[in-house]
Amino acid sequence: MTQNPATRLYLLASDFDQTLSFKDSGIVLSELLGTSGFEEKVRGLARINLVQQGGELAYLLLHDLEYRQVRRAPLLEVVKRIRLNHNIRRLVDILEAGIEDHRFSFHVVSAAPEEVVQSALEGIVAPDHIYGTRLHYDPETGEIQAIRHVSAGYGKVAVLSELQARLQVSPDHVVYVGDGSSDIHVMLHVNRLDGYTIAVSENPYLAPIARRTILSEDALSVLVPVLEEIAGFGPSQIRALFEDHGLVIQEWDRVRTDWLTIRDGASDGVIRLDVAAGG
Repeated sequence: MTQNPATRLYLLASDFDQTLSFKDSGIVLSELLGTSGFEEKVRGLARINLVQQGGELAYLLLHDLEYRQVRRAPLLEVVKRIRLNHNIRRLVDILEAGIEDHRFSFHVVSAAPEEVVQSALEGIVAPDHIYGTRLHYDPETGEIQAIRHVSAGYGKVAVLSELQARLQVSPDHVVYVGDGSSDIHVMLHVNRLDGYTIAVSENPYLAPIARRTILSEDALSVLVPVLEEIAGFGPSQIRALFEDHGLVIQEWDRVRTDWLTIRDGASDGVIRLDVAAGG
């Protein structure tokens, strides 16, 4: 197909755990192994800043006695227990087809083991469009011997910069979607270069950084800010595009949430208020 010379190419990159899926891969693996305390170990590593946020599972797989037993087979077994967000395939199809004079190259950048993400998104996202933690296994024992690359923290910035250069996309044509603290570095990087960032959770550290926060169990929800802010669509045009694909936006509530901690000056009690205001 001949492309319109005026067509604008965008790089749209997304995290995987709790962005395209409902649960962190490390938690799913821990449940499979029957181990407990994964979240406590992650918090402990975060407190001492031993690894970049998001890279905790990779560290545990290499150094923690409970996780050292993991081989490739248990990692691939995790895939069967991962619940993906709705309509990821439709999201990818719409982006690849293009929206008017906008084209999008969709990639997944995640700290989860690369083989887990590739298997979970098999037939939806091409393997060469997925960048995760790359593990090196002993050819005889199958034991994880080393970590070749971790796409966490600044590692995500490095992957995004490499993709941007390869696709020859200008910095302001980069869109990043994420959910947690491991996405802070990459979102700050994208924002600084006039790109666009979307948070899909109310993480107290991430939401104030992201240009937009969208809460939904449907992967297609990220199309809304893309259509509004990049393609310049209005609400009626957005609803029409969804309807063209046999979909209906049933609920669309625009709400800004202010998180306040108010301390009683006469006591040690702390009162927390969640104030929702129309935005």
